[in-house]
Amino acid sequence: MSAPLRLMAVHAHPDDESSKGAATMARYVREGVEVLVCTLTGGERGSVLNPKMDRPEIVANIAEVRRAEMARAREILGVEQRFMGFVDSGLPESEEEPLPDGCFAVQKLEDASRPLVAAVRDFRPHVILTYDDDGGYPHPDHIMTNRVSVEAFEAAGDPDRYPDAGDPWQPLKLYYQMGFTKERFEALHEAMTSRGLGSPYSDWISRWEDRPAKWPVTTRVPCGEYFDIRDEALLAHATQVDPEGFWFGCPRELQQEIWPTEDYHLARSLVDTELPEDDLFAGIHADDVSPACH
Repeated sequence: MSAPLRLMAVHAHPDDESSKGAATMARYVREGVEVLVCTLTGGERGSVLNPKMDRPEIVANIAEVRRAEMARAREILGVEQRFMGFVDSGLPESEEEPLPDGCFAVQKLEDASRPLVAAVRDFRPHVILTYDDDGGYPHPDHIMTNRVSVEAFEAAGDPDRYPDAGDPWQPLKLYYQMGFTKERFEALHEAMTSRGLGSPYSDWISRWEDRPAKWPVTTRVPCGEYFDIRDEALLAHATQVDPEGFWFGCPRELQQEIWPTEDYHLARSLVDTELPEDDLFAGIHADDVSPACH
């Protein structure tokens, strides 16, 4: 191809890019694909989840710390990354708790989407990754991330919409992240218990008993050989990830053996493709690829 393929991953907070689809991005970067992570908020209201980082000077400067962590993870993955400029909404303790004034999740859809539409038109991705309409889990910023990602996918190619956000560009495929599925966790749980290892996944599996899968997995991207890069990027987010915690409860070698893919649901496609897929760019041909503007 005369121009590289381009992939955009849209995430709510710093660290989301390393816990959702990181090995996929690492693989594609090393195959010559241009990858841009758009981080919608700065994660300013995120809790410190690693006990060793729960120190007064860290908590007092959490926004700056999380930006520095994002910079390190970006280098490890080899991706480009841009903050979209919104403020973390935090995770309410109940549905009745109001969201903070001015936060990302309370923005009007058009206002929340404009920076992402501009980024799409500038970077000109062929494929966009985002969360499903439940946000992957019901964090208000994740749900809003789905809404603005869908809006950007549908609006970026229309010259009559967001006319101040750059020249139109139409992405070809939109995927939902499907990394946290009952099927995957059950497979890892069974593999660990059959080998006499303690499994950290029992509680996760039980949460799906009354929550049937809403979106089927259509696309499994082989990327097990990049799990080490994924893990290194995840550890770069030291305030959010405990090296001795849940994320690393299953040996990497076992994950590579039992579940060496990262999984997605093809939510929109403007090209013909045959399901199931093993490549996010399936169906995209040389004639669909043109140089980026950025």
